[in-house]
Amino acid sequence: MRVEHAELSLVGARESNQDRVGAVVGNEAALMIAVDGMGGHAEGERAAEIALQVTGQRFKAATAPLLDPMGFLHLSLGAAHQHIVGIGSDMPLENRPRATIALCLVQRGSAYWAHVGDSRAYHLRRGQVIARTRDHSHVELLVREGVIAADQAQAHPMRNFVESCLGGELLLPEMDISRRHALEPGDVLLVCTDGLWAGLNDAQVAAAFAQPGESLKDALAALGTLAVATAGPSSDNTSAVALRFLE
Repeated sequence: MRVEHAELSLVGARESNQDRVGAVVGNEAALMIAVDGMGGHAEGERAAEIALQVTGQRFKAATAPLLDPMGFLHLSLGAAHQHIVGIGSDMPLENRPRATIALCLVQRGSAYWAHVGDSRAYHLRRGQVIARTRDHSHVELLVREGVIAADQAQAHPMRNFVESCLGGELLLPEMDISRRHALEPGDVLLVCTDGLWAGLNDAQVAAAFAQPGESLKDALAALGTLAVATAGPSSDNTSAVALRFLE
C-alpha cells in the first residue's frame, strides 16, 4: 500500500493544546487518529493522550490487514473510553476528563472510519467531499430535523454542545462506524478536531487538497492556517491528520 500522510496540530488562541493526533502507517494498513480533549487543561490533555495511545497501540498489536476492521474500530473506541473513565472515577462527574475522537482505517484499497462527538472524518476526491461524519451534537440534530439550515449551524449559540464523548460516565458513548468505502488513487482522507472545521464549510475543506502536485503537508498547513485565521481571537486548538491514497 502506497500512501502519503501529514499531521498538523496548532494551539490557536488557547493557552494550551488539548488536541492529539497521530498516524500509524504500515505496509498493509494505516490508522489515522484525531482526539480533542475536554475538561481542565491537564485533564483534557490527559484524556486525549490516553485515547491516542490506546487506539494506536491496539492497531500496532493487530495483524494487518485486519479481518474485521469495523469490529476493531468499535473495540478500540470502547477500550479508550474505559481507560479515560478509569482516570476520572474518583472525580465529580462534571469534572471528569473527556474527549471526542475520529479514527480512519485504510487497507486493501478501502477506508473505514468511526467517531465520537464532533471530531470528524472526511473522504475527499477531486475537490469534492464524497462523505463525512455527522457530529454527535445538538446543532447537528437540529440540522437533521430541519429546524435550521446547514449554513446556520456555524453561528448557532449551541454549536459547541457535544452530546457524546469518551470518558465521563461508565456507559459506552454513542459512536458511529462507517461501512467500507472504496478508494481511488488520489483520494484524500482527513480526520480532524472541531478547531479545523468549525469556521469552514465542506467546499473549503475539499478545495484545500485539490491542487495537483501540491504536497499533502503543504495543503494541510494551509488549511490549518485558514481555519485559525477565520476563527480569529476565538480560534480553538486546530489539529488533523491527512492521508492521500496512491495505490
